[in-house]
Amino acid sequence: MKLTIEKMVYGGDGLAHLPPDSSGRGKTAFVPFVLPGEEVEASIAEEKPGFIRAKAEQTVATSPQRVEAPCPYFLRCGGCHYQHTSYENQLAIKSQILRETLLRTAKIDWKGEIQTLASPPWNYRNRTRMKMQHTPFSLGYYRFNSHELLPVEVCPISSKLINTAIEMTWKLGRADAVENTIVEIEFFANADDDRLLIEIYLSAKGNDSLLEKSAAKFFKSLAKELPEVSGVAAFFNGPAAQSFGYEGADSLQYKTGVAEFRVSAGSFFQVNRFLIDDLVKTATAHASGSLAWDLYAGVGLFSATLGKTFERVIAVEAGTASADDLKHNAPRAVKAIQATTEAFLNSKGKRPKPDFILVDPPRAGLGQAVAKRLAAIEAGAITYVSCDPATLARDLRVLLDSGYKIEQIHLADLFPQTFHIETIVRLSR
Repeated sequence: MKLTIEKMVYGGDGLAHLPPDSSGRGKTAFVPFVLPGEEVEASIAEEKPGFIRAKAEQTVATSPQRVEAPCPYFLRCGGCHYQHTSYENQLAIKSQILRETLLRTAKIDWKGEIQTLASPPWNYRNRTRMKMQHTPFSLGYYRFNSHELLPVEVCPISSKLINTAIEMTWKLGRADAVENTIVEIEFFANADDDRLLIEIYLSAKGNDSLLEKSAAKFFKSLAKELPEVSGVAAFFNGPAAQSFGYEGADSLQYKTGVAEFRVSAGSFFQVNRFLIDDLVKTATAHASGSLAWDLYAGVGLFSATLGKTFERVIAVEAGTASADDLKHNAPRAVKAIQATTEAFLNSKGKRPKPDFILVDPPRAGLGQAVAKRLAAIEAGAITYVSCDPATLARDLRVLLDSGYKIEQIHLADLFPQTFHIETIVRLSR
C-alpha cells in the first residue's frame, strides 16, 4: 500500500492515513524512519482497532531533508530514530511536536518562540547501558521493536571514551574473560571524558561477597586494557551493594561550570555532556531571592547554582544513592532532604513560602496530586524541567488553571538522533 507521510509524532514515527473506508476517514498509520512529505510503499506490521503500525518497504518520493545515516546499525537498532535527517531538521521536528503535544493534550496554544539549546549531535552521551550475552559473547542494544539483542561494536552518540570501553569489553568477551553472570553493563564517563565508572548487572542472586568478587574480577580484567577505568560497581538489578577499584571508585567526580559533583553508582545525572551548563543556566536564569525549592533534585545539579543566588535552598530527592550524593555535594546555603516530593509537600508544619520552585521530575511527570499541591504553594515563579512533553502538558494545565502563566519555553536537545524531548518551561503568577 502507498502512504503519504503527513507529519512526525512523538515516539519517532511519521503519521499517515489509509484510504477512506465505509465508515469515513481511513485508519491512522504510524511509520518509523520516514519524513514529512515522503511517499512510501508500506506493509502492515501491526493492526489495532483504531490504527496500524506499518513498515516502509520502499520510498517512492524522498524528502529533501533526508540524509545518509552515519551509524551502521541505524534502522536495525532501537536507540536512534532521526539519523536519516539533518540535525537542523531534527530540531524543527521536535519543536513542532512539542507545540502540537501542548495543544492536543492540554489545549495550550503557545504562540511564542520556543528557544532551542542545540547540542553537538554526536559523541554526546556520558552514560551508556548495554545488554550482554555469552553464548556466543555479544554486547549491544535491543533490535528495533523487539527484545532480541543486536550486537553493537560502536555507538556514535556515546562519548569517545565509552566507545573505547565498548571495544575493550568486546575484546575481553571474545577471549572468554567476562563472567557469564553479567547480563548488562553501564559506562559512565566524567566531564573531561578521561575517567570511567562501570556498573555491571548480574543475573544470579547472591550475597555481597558474590557482588564484590564479580566487580573485582571484571575491574582487574578491564583496567589492564583501559587504565581510565576508576572502578566497577556490581548490582543485583537493584541498589549497588558493593564496588571495587581505587579509592572512591564507586563514584565519579563530575565537573561543571558551576561546581564539582560526586556522582555515585546508581545516582541520576544528566546524560548530555555538552549541554549541562546551558541547561542549568537556562533553568535557573533570573532566579534569586530568599528561599528556593529544588524538587527531584538528584545529586544537586540545579541546587548548586540556586545556592549562589538565594539565601536558602531546600533540595528534595527520594533516591537513596542520589540523596546521599546530594547531601555530600550541597553547599552551605542548601539543605538536603531525602523524601519524595509528594511527602515533602504534604508534610505538616508551617514553613516559609518559597520565592522560586524548580522541578525536574522523571518521565511520569508530577501527577495531578503533586501538581495541585505545588500550585497551592503560590510561589512567585516555577521552572519545570521535563523529559516528556505529554506529561508536561498535563501538569502545566493544572498550574495554568490555578493562575500561573507561561513566560518562556526552551527546548534543550539533550538527546540528538532520538525522539526524546527535554523542555524547560518558566512560569509566573
